Amino acid sequence: MIMNSVDMRMRQAVIENVFPGARLLISHEGKIVFNEAYGIANIYTGLAVKRGTVFDLASLTKPLATTLAVMLLIQQEKIRLDQPLSSVLSEFSNTPKADIQVSHLLYHTSGLPDYQPYYQDISQLPVALRKDALRKRLIAEPLVSEIGIKTLYSDVGFMILEWVIEQLSGKTLSRFVKKKIYDNLGIENLFFINHDHYVPEFDYAATELCPWRQMVLNGSVHDDNAYVMGGVAGHAGLFGTAESVHDMLLELLNTFHGNLKTYIFQPDLVRLFFNKSNTHERVLGFDVPSPTGSSCGDLFSRATTIGHLGFTGTSFWMDLQRQVIVILLTNRIHPSRNNEQIKKFRPVIHNMVMKQLR
Repeated sequence: MIMNSVDMRMRQAVIENVFPGARLLISHEGKIVFNEAYGIANIYTGLAVKRGTVFDLASLTKPLATTLAVMLLIQQEKIRLDQPLSSVLSEFSNTPKADIQVSHLLYHTSGLPDYQPYYQDISQLPVALRKDALRKRLIAEPLVSEIGIKTLYSDVGFMILEWVIEQLSGKTLSRFVKKKIYDNLGIENLFFINHDHYVPEFDYAATELCPWRQMVLNGSVHDDNAYVMGGVAGHAGLFGTAESVHDMLLELLNTFHGNLKTYIFQPDLVRLFFNKSNTHERVLGFDVPSPTGSSCGDLFSRATTIGHLGFTGTSFWMDLQRQVIVILLTNRIHPSRNNEQIKKFRPVIHNMVMKQLR
């Protein structure tokens, strides 16, 4: 399929410094119809973006790792969506957060704050003490609204979900999703980088010239809270290539439609997570298009589209009805997070894609 206008707009975006480099992958009805690389992965070394370039996926970790891990634990009957937090983690029993349900964390209706700079204090501690220190802060974290009432996108909630997953699986989040999901699907290039062990050798898209780490982040997680925890967290830390993100999404899309090639996830459970209810602004663990000004533009099916954004300049949108997947991975924060041109660019490129597919 010829998408000359899309290709030209991506090239123009590099010239306009919307981002130094990017990957754009588009599939329709299970077939990849566009798959190109653009620009520079690292402005200091001149390394070009290639098809195999690995990006810091940032908050795409939430749907592509943490949420999928919860789904698997539900299938294994180790947890329920309506299960209160205190029944899994006794540390929350005598706190205002005791009655937060797993579904509240996935819907971002837990009443927890959106973000806290835990790293500022925790980074001063020895690595071995940091996880306990973070979890003490999670236990003590005050609610900012009543449980189950207000939708507030929350990194903090997904940090708690990581703890839940670890408690119930007996494995770290990174090991659980690798062994139980990615490896079983043959997906090699979705992974966490645990800085206590080693950094896999890949061509990485560099991110920020970090003010407090005083280095260009290259194969090192950008999110500060995830970084001080060693690189593995429920809200951020996942790295991957465009193809591997697509492989994971296509598996979910096929399962949603009952086209089973593997049996990692049950179709009814995937539909439960992906179908929007009348009582929630989001779906479980994923995002949906905003009523106005959505980053996926105006042409995706409003009722049957799910996706997510990542702070580093990453995103995916999946139109379940039309079976369209658009994956845009960029290093827009390289070398500075102050570059926010991508906010205007995202809806433009997604509208162009959908017009071409029509």
